[in-house]
Amino acid sequence: MKKIMNEPAIVKKVKRPIPRGVRCLALYAVLMFAHLPAIAFAQTACPGIHVKILNIRNSTGAVACALFESPAGFPTEFLHSATNIMIIKVRNTQARCDFEDIAPGTYALAVIHDENMNGKLDTNFLGIPTEGYGFSNDATALFGAPSFPVSCFQYDGHNLDMTISLHY
Repeated sequence: MKKIMNEPAIVKKVKRPIPRGVRCLALYAVLMFAHLPAIAFAQTACPGIHVKILNIRNSTGAVACALFESPAGFPTEFLHSATNIMIIKVRNTQARCDFEDIAPGTYALAVIHDENMNGKLDTNFLGIPTEGYGFSNDATALFGAPSFPVSCFQYDGHNLDMTISLHY
């Protein structure tokens, strides 16, 4: 009769390689989470003129941004003379116009807050605007609209962030 001794069993741990697909997926997830803040807070990737409109008095109507490349028609004839026009609905008294794929050059911007959405800047019987208006370079309108040379700016083809304050 043989005596059986209680010897501890030797257990050899076998390392199983992590499948390649799982490793790739894990790496991809880590990289995505590492770049999440940059993705979440990034502005538009396309170069252009990005205009934040300030001092909008209410959320009614829309903001019309007109980009001019010459003095012809600036700023009153924007429907016929502007290079680009954007009409943006006002939300929470905020609006932003993004002009993309714009060639480098000299430009001027005119912005109106068209509260009643009739497509024009309304005025009172004396010709004084009753809706908001603003111009690039914060050019002021004392006795009429400012001229193109006073409102113009240089654009080099890269991202340009601007702010225009409305006046009522």
